[in-house]
Amino acid sequence: MKIVVFQQNGSGESKIAGITKFGQDRFDLQMISIDMPLPPVIDDAREFLPADIDADLVLDFLKHPDLSLDLALLCRDKGIPVVASGKKMKIDGVATPPT
Repeated sequence: MKIVVFQQNGSGESKIAGITKFGQDRFDLQMISIDMPLPPVIDDAREFLPADIDADLVLDFLKHPDLSLDLALLCRDKGIPVVASGKKMKIDGVATPPT
């Protein structure tokens, strides 16, 4: 299973470590880190997100709501499920469990 993890300023490091430790090579992990200062509003997330995503599952640990929304919409259009803990989105294919 290929999992792509999106994080901002190390926000997903502990989860990535857990998947690596307990997953025991069952998962192909790819991390995409956004570690730069971001403007309060992002009108076009293409500058920060990849144009295409190849994954069986996406984990969203992004802090910026505009990036999370655009990531969710991109994944929805590609049929890739997303887990975005603590987010308040109502988008098909996006699970938003409480943190």
